[in-house]
Amino acid sequence: MPETMWAAVLHGLNDLRVEQVARPAIARPNDVLVRVGSVGICGSDIHFFERGRIGNYVVEAPPILGHEAAGVVDAVGPGVRGLAPGDPVVLTPCPPCGSCYWCVRGEASLCEGALGIMTNTFADGSTGLSRRGQAVYRGLNVAAFAESTVVHANGAIQVPADTPLEVACVIGCAVQTGVGAVLNTARVEEGATVLVMGLGGIGLSAVQGARLANAARIIVSDPVAQRRDTAKALGATDFLDPKTDDVVAATRELTGGVGVDYAFETAGVAALVTTGFFATRNGGAIVCVGAPPVDQAITLAPASLFVVSGKRLLGCLLGSCNSIRDIPRLLGLWRAGRLDLESMITARRPLTEINEAIDDLNAQRGIRTVLSLA
Repeated sequence: MPETMWAAVLHGLNDLRVEQVARPAIARPNDVLVRVGSVGICGSDIHFFERGRIGNYVVEAPPILGHEAAGVVDAVGPGVRGLAPGDPVVLTPCPPCGSCYWCVRGEASLCEGALGIMTNTFADGSTGLSRRGQAVYRGLNVAAFAESTVVHANGAIQVPADTPLEVACVIGCAVQTGVGAVLNTARVEEGATVLVMGLGGIGLSAVQGARLANAARIIVSDPVAQRRDTAKALGATDFLDPKTDDVVAATRELTGGVGVDYAFETAGVAALVTTGFFATRNGGAIVCVGAPPVDQAITLAPASLFVVSGKRLLGCLLGSCNSIRDIPRLLGLWRAGRLDLESMITARRPLTEINEAIDDLNAQRGIRTVLSLA
C-alpha cells in the first residue's frame, strides 16, 4: 500500500486543498483502517470550512474534515472482533464505548468516545495523520475527506456486502441525526403534529422520521422550492416559505390555533428556535438539531412564558443515536422501502471537486453531494 494518499486538507478559512498526506496506520488496539469509498458533504463540514468551528467545537488547523462516510475495512488492530479486511462499513462520528456513564444510561451519542468531535484527536491526544512530518487533525472525529482513515472499531459499523456505499454513507450523519431526532430525542408518537424548519439533509431526514412515526401532520418550512418539493415526496403534508409566510401564524392556523406538538430546528439558525417555541403548543417540545454559529444565542422571552407554558427545549447530538444499533436499523428501513436515501443525494463528484461541491451547497443547489474516492 502506498505510503501517501490524497486528502482534502483545510489550511485556513475557505482554504481547502486536495494534496498528499501520509497514509494512516493502525497504532492502537481496537483500531480499524478503512479505505473510504464515499463521503457526503455535511453542513457541519461547511461550518468548519467557513468559520473554523461548529457551535463551540473548534478545529485546530490543519484538519481533514469529512464525517459522513462509508468504506471498506483494509486492516484491523489487536482486539478487534467482528470486523475483517474486506468488510463494508458505515462510519460514525460518535462511536459508543458501551460502558461509560452515558452509555450505560442509554445516551450513547454523548459517550466519552464522542469527545473526538471536540478535540479532533484520539483519546490519547494523537491524530494518526500527518503532512510533511506535521500533525493533521481529525476533523469531527472521522477525517473522511481522504482515501483512508483510522477509526475505533466501534465507529465502523458493518453493513451487508451488497450495500451501495454512496447511498449508505448519508446514514452516517444526516439520516442518523434527522430520523433519530424524531424517533429517539423527541420520541414523536403516532398522530402527533410536527414542524421541521430547514430542509437540508438533516431536515429531510427529520421529515422521514416523522413519517415513520406516523405523525398526522408534517409541516415544513424552507425558502428553496426544490427542497419543499422533495419534502412532499418524502411525506410532508404542509409547506411554508419563510420568505413570504409567517411561520408561527401559519403553523398555528394549520393546527387549529393550538400549535404543533413538536418543532425541529434543523438549519443551524438560533433564531429558528425562538420561532419553534412560539409555533409549539403548551406542553410541546422544541428540538435543537442544527448547530448554530457560536456567536448566535437562543432567546426565549419572557422567561416566565417558558415556565408557565410547560414547553420543553431539547438538545440533540447525532439524533441521540446508538450507532451500533441504529445504523443497521436505518439501513433495514431503507431495504424495506420505508426510508428514501437516494432522493437526498442530488450530486456526485470526485474528491478533486470538493470546493465546487461546497460552492453548490452554499448556493443551495441540491441537497447532498457525495464525493467518490473509490
